[in-house]
Amino acid sequence: MTEELTIDGPIEQGTKGEQRDIWSAMRAEASQAATGEPVLASYFHNTVLRHKSLDDALSYQLASVLDHNALTATALQEVIAAALKADSGISRCMRADICAWFDRDPACDQYLTPFLYFKGFHALQSHRVAHWLWQQGRKTLALYFQSRVSEQFAVDIHPAASFGCGIMIDHATGLVVGETTVVEDDVSILHSVTLGGSGSGGGDRHPKIGRGVMIGAGAKILGPVRIGEGVKIAAGSLVLGDVPEHTTVAGVPARQVGGKTVGEPAYTMDQTLDSDG
Repeated sequence: MTEELTIDGPIEQGTKGEQRDIWSAMRAEASQAATGEPVLASYFHNTVLRHKSLDDALSYQLASVLDHNALTATALQEVIAAALKADSGISRCMRADICAWFDRDPACDQYLTPFLYFKGFHALQSHRVAHWLWQQGRKTLALYFQSRVSEQFAVDIHPAASFGCGIMIDHATGLVVGETTVVEDDVSILHSVTLGGSGSGGGDRHPKIGRGVMIGAGAKILGPVRIGEGVKIAAGSLVLGDVPEHTTVAGVPARQVGGKTVGEPAYTMDQTLDSDG
């Protein structure tokens, strides 16, 4: 998708560094959607149009989807807003995540779509808040966020796991991410992926995923292994060792197939094994 936007508001970084005014675009999309589907007009007003900023809208949206008797939407909104105010990186990465979906998912033709409808986006942004809470020593509340995300979205990410910016978690159902996992910028992950440990010992025991990696549906990466930049991991693979940068691996256990990948497979989302993409 290569649509160019007129810049007339706060500017955000896209996944490849370009500048985009995605908040103005989202407001325009919401206004058009409200006109086109009057039954949902109040929904678009409450989730987008009445808010002064994308951060405010995100606080409301996440609080709405995580609402529970134990911690109401009002209380959740206050916690999320506090995290966004304290750590500008959460907001910066969230904006890059929206651009990632728009750029890489052919089913996503609006910036508004992941924000309102995609549980992978909701789970990831909720995790960003939980990670901030964990770093502040508020581990009980962080674990509560993890539990609610698991219940609501079938996505289980430990609050200590670290994610970069420009992440797309497509479909998301069944994703499991362990405590010491590190995922760098511009990574694409499909459903039923496990970034897990390989034993009962403590310490550093989970994968480190390099920039621009694409992890196919159902892949399992276990242990403190290093997945190099620009790697493509085929669907259903079991990865138990380090993977050199710009290679494709497939199988159980995974082995290198084909030639070197070019650029970042996370951008192209090419699932084939005989391509250089």
